[in-house]
Amino acid sequence: MNSMRFLYSNGVLSCSSDAPPITTFLESLPGSYTTSRTHENGTTLLFWERHLKRLSNSTRILLNSNPELIFKANKKSPLLFSTFSVTSSLKWESRIRSLVSNSLNRVLPIALKERSNGEELAVTALVSGDFEKLKAMKNVGGGGDDDDGVFEVLDLHLHIGSYIPPVFGIEESGAHLALVGRGRDLADAKYSDWVRLRKPLEKLRPPSVTELLLSNDGDRILEGCITNFFVICQRDKSEAEGKYLDDYDNVYSVEVQTAPISDGVLPGVIRQLVIEVCHSKGIPVCEVAPSWEKHRLWEEAFVTNSLRVLQHVETIKVPQPWESLESKCFEGISWIEKKFQGPGIITKVIQKEIMERASTESHPLNESI
Repeated sequence: MNSMRFLYSNGVLSCSSDAPPITTFLESLPGSYTTSRTHENGTTLLFWERHLKRLSNSTRILLNSNPELIFKANKKSPLLFSTFSVTSSLKWESRIRSLVSNSLNRVLPIALKERSNGEELAVTALVSGDFEKLKAMKNVGGGGDDDDGVFEVLDLHLHIGSYIPPVFGIEESGAHLALVGRGRDLADAKYSDWVRLRKPLEKLRPPSVTELLLSNDGDRILEGCITNFFVICQRDKSEAEGKYLDDYDNVYSVEVQTAPISDGVLPGVIRQLVIEVCHSKGIPVCEVAPSWEKHRLWEEAFVTNSLRVLQHVETIKVPQPWESLESKCFEGISWIEKKFQGPGIITKVIQKEIMERASTESHPLNESI
């Protein structure tokens, strides 16, 4: 795979060997971020409008609740300021869009020229705070017109790298999951410090596992470290009353299940698209954390994120007992495994519809971002 990378930061463009891998980049800077990729041989950006809105929301949430996740303070100057009061508005979203677009329009044309045929580009936009500028300003982020002052202390960092999407549907491209840790504390915003916080879970990763799942009790599965998690479960009509997002009366004997945002999961762009597709196709969907106790009723499973889009699950490993995760490594854990036979019918229907929507919702790259 080509290791082509670009980093655009504070007006400086770094290429390839001078640009860090994406994980190193995210570990080096605090901030809110979003990642998308090109589609159809580098001709469009997947669901870019949704990503900009998510970046806007994440930035606002962090500034208002956990500004230390936006600003990087040095040891001599710890963070000594209160939270912000940034309001959600079209003006706020427009300013975030402008911040991203100014950088992306400078770098993306260069990256597209360097892209090899058959490869796509992974595009990560990160909004970080400049602590030194913040110290020099007063009354920043008080709401209303004061929101303008916030942008004076925010920087946009852009990372672009080559990416080869997995081929959907073949056995080799399926995900292998293992349940290894507890859910995140601040899931409603996407922020770079999560890359560091999830690192300790790696010691529990069994061989061949491609994604790590999170749960707070060992039964209700919330999400993956970098994905949202879905199962297609046989419907239990005796328990269904009042739980469905829509009152479906159709031929489906199964329902799509995924943990609700209120349980502490990331509001992923593709997660929301899956729910919308289920509504449009009349597929029963229930926002409830899939219960491992009922895994024998699971007929299909898949994970989603903005690079893989939708990836079917081949296997899921769960520790027995849950408390054994206190072990220092995966060798000290006994695992129960659930196997699936490739992507099922419902998974294929949802994946096909999402990719069809990609053709209409993605931003053409022959236009300015």
